[in-house]
Amino acid sequence: MEEEEKDVNSLSGIFDIRQFFVKTMRLWWLFILCIGIGMCYAYYKNQFIQTVHYASSLISIKDNSNPLFTSNQSLTFNWGGTTDKVTTAIVQFKSRTHAESVVDELQYYINYIKEGEYYNTDAYKQTPFFIYADTSKAQLYGKRIRIKVLDQENFELSTQFSENPSGQGFHYGLKKFATVTTPTGDWKQQFKFGDSIQLPFLHALIEKRGKTIATGGEWLFNFGNYWGQVNRYKGISIIQKPEGSSILELSLSGGNKQRLIDYINTSSVLLERGELERKNKFAVSTIKYIDSSLVLQEQALKSSEQDMKEFRDKSQMLDAVSQNSDFNKRLTDFEIQKRGLQSKLNYYDQLKSYLKNKTDYTLIQAPSVVGIQEGSISTAVARLISLSEERKRREFAMRPDAPIFREIDRDISAIKDIIYENISSSKSLLNAELNELLVQINKVEAQIKKLPKEQQEYLRIQRQFAIDQNAYNVFKAKRAEAELVKAANVSDIFVIDEAKDTGSPGTRKDSNINYLIALLIGLSIPITLAFILTILDNYVNSPKDVEKLSTIPLIGVVGKMNHPTNLIVKDKPKSTIAESFRGIRSSLHFIYDQESIHGSRTIMVTSSVSGEGKTFTSINLATVFALSGKRTVLVGMDLRKPKIFDDFNIENDLGVSNYLVNDCGLNDIVRSAGMENLDIILSGPVPPNPSELIMSRRAGEMIDQLKKDYDYVILDTPPLGLVADALEIAKYADASLYLIRQGYTKRGMLDVVNEKFERKEIKNISFVFNYLNERGKYGYGYGYGYGYGYGYGAYGNGYHENDAKQGFLSKITSALKSFISKK
Repeated sequence: MEEEEKDVNSLSGIFDIRQFFVKTMRLWWLFILCIGIGMCYAYYKNQFIQTVHYASSLISIKDNSNPLFTSNQSLTFNWGGTTDKVTTAIVQFKSRTHAESVVDELQYYINYIKEGEYYNTDAYKQTPFFIYADTSKAQLYGKRIRIKVLDQENFELSTQFSENPSGQGFHYGLKKFATVTTPTGDWKQQFKFGDSIQLPFLHALIEKRGKTIATGGEWLFNFGNYWGQVNRYKGISIIQKPEGSSILELSLSGGNKQRLIDYINTSSVLLERGELERKNKFAVSTIKYIDSSLVLQEQALKSSEQDMKEFRDKSQMLDAVSQNSDFNKRLTDFEIQKRGLQSKLNYYDQLKSYLKNKTDYTLIQAPSVVGIQEGSISTAVARLISLSEERKRREFAMRPDAPIFREIDRDISAIKDIIYENISSSKSLLNAELNELLVQINKVEAQIKKLPKEQQEYLRIQRQFAIDQNAYNVFKAKRAEAELVKAANVSDIFVIDEAKDTGSPGTRKDSNINYLIALLIGLSIPITLAFILTILDNYVNSPKDVEKLSTIPLIGVVGKMNHPTNLIVKDKPKSTIAESFRGIRSSLHFIYDQESIHGSRTIMVTSSVSGEGKTFTSINLATVFALSGKRTVLVGMDLRKPKIFDDFNIENDLGVSNYLVNDCGLNDIVRSAGMENLDIILSGPVPPNPSELIMSRRAGEMIDQLKKDYDYVILDTPPLGLVADALEIAKYADASLYLIRQGYTKRGMLDVVNEKFERKEIKNISFVFNYLNERGKYGYGYGYGYGYGYGYGAYGNGYHENDAKQGFLSKITSALKSFISKK
């Protein structure tokens, strides 16, 4: 418990709570000023509070497989599980590329502005017109242009340009800054709604949003920061509802509700479109390949058809040809089979070359396009494309050195090896089949060669036509199959609830918050200042400080009173100051040497530095003793800075210094103070060697003689903290009073007297706390007896320490100490 009490006292010594409250109360004017300024600023800020709108939508990410997958796996592949798709979708929604696409689609770099009394607002879709920028040319960047509706057909653009004939522009197609030519000074020009505006600094089309438009309205617009808009919308909020599900909530907040709604909905549409395009990529590339082949095959078919027509027109051998149609049909079938085998062989060669030279395997043609139906080849190619697509998808969300990429690359290499082996075995089988087919073709051709030349030519033309027509029909069928697969593909992104204006008014920041913040700031500034002043304050400000800084007892407290002279006790004997000195007089009786209690008493009055009230205390203490009927003499022993003569209107031409140099006798320097029982001895002219004079034998003889002639000898001495004179005088004193002045004496100054007291260089010393200002400030309105006697406070109210602690500030201090002790 004692240790806790020490901690509390230590804390109180570092930070004086009472002093903190006093300084805080003294700053009442700063409280009022800061709160007033804060409230005015809060009112000003409240005028700028804007409504914040919120928009959101719900989308679902599902694994929507193609319904034709099982029968057409060569043209459509499973791209991965739903979990991967959700992660990919979230990353894509937040990606810079996607944000760029949406900003480009909606041209969100065009700012529509409506001027307000306190602030401008975003007028997107609130203006009666819409601006379509030409992204192929640079636009004036950042400059606000005023648009004024003149009538139903015309409007006026105006702005203020500098004297520089060029300005900064931005090319929103190339996404880079450029320089544009501008007019100088005021610029104004009229245009028609719907007409293309082609100016050196503005390339756009402004159209009415409705059939009619209100005239006279004015708005502002400008072409703003493209990348700023992109970065803003990259921060779109995406939450899985519930957590871990495939349902995503997209949300945005801002000042313009319609802008938020359009971004969210367009963002979903573009991602849905991109997802469908990605799923259709294989079918689309297959269709392109088939279309290019169909063009060539159609040309070949037309050429064959033309050759047959020309031959028929010139020849009459149809009957003979029809007789040999069986040979021709067989050879045609063989040729078709031969072409099919060669196509498969060519596909294998191309596939092998592609796998060796390319890294993007998503563009591989379907094996079924050339009639390859081998499950091992189709499955391996499908798996290879799936892994390649998965790798590209994970690149959105993962670092290039992620372990998953090494795993995918190992799987791709393994599948490629399998495909190489399948190609090798399949080619061997196809070559064997082709060789056997060539034998059959040679046999039929040998029989046909026995026919006349004209019949052989016609059969060749007829055979070529049949082959070309068959190839053409095959490609047409494959294209129809690919189109069917493409049409059957559906996006994995499904919009459950699109963003919509449901009439919500939006939210506004509570204006009372600003007032509360202003109040707290207004209170904190003075409190902080008071705290700093308290921390930095190294002065003794209360009698409590004296208790903490020294073990020397405090014999009394003297309050502050405005009076033209130091003769307060004489002029106002019933004042609280007079009562304070009477209390000190009473307390002094208990610190004298009790063995010689009936003899004369010598009292020395000193302090740390000049200005702490030594002369004031000496005069009034001597007056108190004189008024009590005691023969008292007040001696000015401060030979360096004499003061007593001013208050008694006596010339300081003769005094202690004259006596000590043996210029006169003791009776010559004793003067009447103008009141009964009180004499004074002035310091006299300032000597060049005051310390030597005070240390002389004659000084001791003077004090001894005065003790014989008077009941009380009051010695007004120099400051103990500055010179050694007072220490020499102290050996003649029965009691020493050490003056401490509130807010004037520094804490460190007491170290000197504490040290001398501990070394017993000075005895019977007590503190007098002087110039206590306003009892209520520090909770002290009492004198201190400390077991030696009874004294009055600064205001003569007779309070003791226990009574004073009932004051408001004392109660707070006690409560804080108790709280700290418990902790």
